[in-house]
Amino acid sequence: MTNDLVLTSLRARPILDSRGFPTVEVAATTDDGALLRAASPAGASTGAHEAVELRDGGPAFSGKGVEGAVRSVESPLAELLVGPVWSELEDADAAMAELDSTRGYANLGANAVVAVSMVLARGFAHAAGSELWEWFAARTGSTPLLPVPHFNVLNGGAHAANDLDLQEFMIAPVGARDEAEAVAMGAEAHHALGALVRERYGTAGLGDEGGFAPALSEPREALDLLMEAIGRAGLVPGREEMAIAVDPAANGFHRGGGIYRVAGRDLDREELVDVYRQLLRDYPIRSLEDGFAEDDLEGWRVQSRELGGRVQLVGDDLYVTDPVRIRDGSARGLSDAVLIKPNQIGTVSQTLAAIRTAREASMACMISHRSGETWDDFIADLAVGTGVDQIKAGAPARGERVAKYNRLAGIALAHPELPYGLS
Repeated sequence: MTNDLVLTSLRARPILDSRGFPTVEVAATTDDGALLRAASPAGASTGAHEAVELRDGGPAFSGKGVEGAVRSVESPLAELLVGPVWSELEDADAAMAELDSTRGYANLGANAVVAVSMVLARGFAHAAGSELWEWFAARTGSTPLLPVPHFNVLNGGAHAANDLDLQEFMIAPVGARDEAEAVAMGAEAHHALGALVRERYGTAGLGDEGGFAPALSEPREALDLLMEAIGRAGLVPGREEMAIAVDPAANGFHRGGGIYRVAGRDLDREELVDVYRQLLRDYPIRSLEDGFAEDDLEGWRVQSRELGGRVQLVGDDLYVTDPVRIRDGSARGLSDAVLIKPNQIGTVSQTLAAIRTAREASMACMISHRSGETWDDFIADLAVGTGVDQIKAGAPARGERVAKYNRLAGIALAHPELPYGLS
């Protein structure tokens, strides 16, 4: 499938992400007059092996300014991309990688490169006369699928100012009939949880991703709240109904040397796995993400040996959407699923390669947002078009989060023939 793309302009500006820090928004025009936009997200809980954001340093925005990344777009990247005829996204993305000349886009800034790559993908979809998700399906040969949303409704770790070491507690409406019902179930449970949190804790403050962040410290406190809220919403907790997913984000509580501090206790690898095992026994948890730190490969091996087959084991910081790391993790048997975040690796082409690599290894994928998000709903189309059956975009509240869920619901409404659910 080839539909040529010619850009006539490429501009960028700083915009604020959902945490109030700058990120990069890119605007491009095509030779037929189309205006295309994209915005880069930014992570708070970032892996050491991720592509490198370009930040300004200095006093403004605690050093998180992006004027340098904006200049990358408007000078070297615009000079590279505006004018020539581009026939394939891979060619344009490869040209950006060559121009940067570092593995993690440290020169141009991954926050600049990913936003440009997203604009290019939208440009190629426009040139093909397709919606973005349709272009992804045709590009990858995937069967489109509406994914199960995983709503982050309780926040801890790097996403919240509480003592809860585990970072994300999510609900996943696996048993919903369709995407619209899934989004509605998530919203109803979120409202029920909010009422419950206000009753118990007298406040309903939010974490970075829109989930509630009450004064919790024990994982069971969070899970008990979820179970009660699901019931209050008139829903059924269960792995095939309203399931639970947990992202401990263990980088945040790894003390080094295979020791992890959870709720005031130091745990070795076997003890931490036993904590997870007991939670799996007592709660309908279907997915466990980053249960061990990114470089604690022995911990991942222990977890896979003890919990593999009982729960989906997802690698995020472990893999950082990198096909090479995914292939290595599969060969070592570290997990059976991969989290996919385009800005972790730098370009859309590399993101598609990561999904392809995971599938070749019979690993599941989950598309993911970042804690610092924007209006951009790109990842919703990415999930549908590539047929990835799971997505997480935060709570079913706050504009930058619901933009993704509303886009999914909109695709479902316009295309009732598309199936929903786990493949």
